[in-house]
Parts: sequence; C-alpha cells; structure tokens
Amino acid sequence: MVTDALVIAAVWPSRNATRAGGRISGVQIEYAQDLDELTDEHLAQLYAYPPEATWVRVNFVSTVDGAAHGADSRAASISSRADQRLFALLRGLCDLVLVGAGTARAEKYRPVEPDEVSSVLRERLGLAPTPTIAVVSRSLDVPVELLGDDRAPTLVVTCNGAPSSRLAQLIEDDRVVIAGDNNVDLAAAIRALSRRGFRRVLCEGGPTLFADLVRTDRLDELCLTLCPMLVAGDAGRITRGPLITSDLRLRLAHVIGAGDDLFLRYARRTTKES
Repeated sequence: MVTDALVIAAVWPSRNATRAGGRISGVQIEYAQDLDELTDEHLAQLYAYPPEATWVRVNFVSTVDGAAHGADSRAASISSRADQRLFALLRGLCDLVLVGAGTARAEKYRPVEPDEVSSVLRERLGLAPTPTIAVVSRSLDVPVELLGDDRAPTLVVTCNGAPSSRLAQLIEDDRVVIAGDNNVDLAAAIRALSRRGFRRVLCEGGPTLFADLVRTDRLDELCLTLCPMLVAGDAGRITRGPLITSDLRLRLAHVIGAGDDLFLRYARRTTKES
C-alpha cells in the first residue's frame, strides 16, 4: 500500500535474518503504509526486540531543524498524536525505560501506569504489567514522584561516588544499580540490568545519556520522530557532550509516515555490513 504523496519503505528482520553479537544483519522490505493504517499488532511486529539478546533502543523526537525540544524545553511540545501513540507502543514492548535524571525532572516523569501500555501485548510477550523506570544519576537528584510509588518501584543507576547517605538508603530498598567509581559506567550498568532480567531496554534520553550510550558502544537502535517544525533558537540536539570520534554507522531499517511526521528507525550496522 502506498500513501497519496509519500512512498514509505518499511523494512524489518526477515525470518532467515542472521545475527552477530545480538545485532540484526538480514532484512527484507515488507510494505509501504501510513502509521494510521497500521494496527498496534503490526507496529509491535515492526518494532519487535530480537529474541534473547540484550538490546538498547533509543527513542527521540526532533524538529526538522534539529531541536530536541520546543520553547518550553520539553520534548512533549514538539510531539504529535501519532508520535504519542508510537511512544506508548515502544514502552509497551520494553522491560525497562532508561532515562537521565535531568530529563526525568524536565519532563515530569512518573511510574508507568497500567492503562498507558497495552496489557494484552505485554501479557502475550510475557512481560510485567508495566515497564520499570531506571533513572541515571550520579548526584541521586531523582524526582520524589518516581521514588515514592511502591506499585512500580523505580531503579536508580549510579556510581560509587554518589552521596553516601542517600546511596545507603537506596541500597537498603533494593532500588539501586551501582556501575562505575566516580562516574556511571553505562556499559557495566546495562550488563547489570540484563542480569536482573531487563534485556529490552528503551532509552528516552536525554541527549547527554544518549551520547554516552554511543560513546560506550551500547546503542543498538535509534527510533527518531521527525516533526515538521522549525523552532531556531538555541535548543539542543538529540545528542550532547564531547565529540564522538568512533565511526558508528547506522542502517535505515524503516520509515513510516503519519501526516507530515516521519518515523525513522535506524539499527547499527554489523561489522559485515560496514
């Protein structure tokens, strides 16, 4: 099926796809459709996590001129209805939502409620009723709204250099993952989370955390919504921090259109594909 003004190539893993180091290296073109024409089941197939592998997916929205947020410094102000639908779908597929403490504060994060994700989908995939949120913070400045809810306990990913009294309390509550000495070691954190059973990781930012995932070679996939807005100003990009010197190349896995929005899915290339 082809939309009236835009041909969209949707690409997803073939049944015979080979995997190297948990990364998909074989794909086939399936169809061309508008997001509104896809059911949640179709989308769940398109965005399915590889079985058994630990997989880190990053999800961002950006304006056409590269801004990661609107004038209010929140990503929600540049997000459309279709983007919100995909946002919920991606949360519905994951074990764990990984987010930086700054983004959690700016975007007013709360534990994920059961009615925010598809219970049918999560039950079929053998997942918990809601994904766990893990906040990355060296200072342990985590919103109280996230830590105060015992229905869906939030994890805190930090390092040994975190404030000792607060760290001791989190350890006592079994809510902490310690990775690194003076700074958070994200590669070690992902391994520790995987050992706890969190293999389907969805990172929702912010830009510094995203850049750190790339720098520590823990990025497997980027889902990027390109919204048809121009905001100029000094809004940051989806990555922020020191220049990344590693030659990380991405492969376009699929594109879906919804109105004037584009939903881009990139997977990292395998060594064979590079």
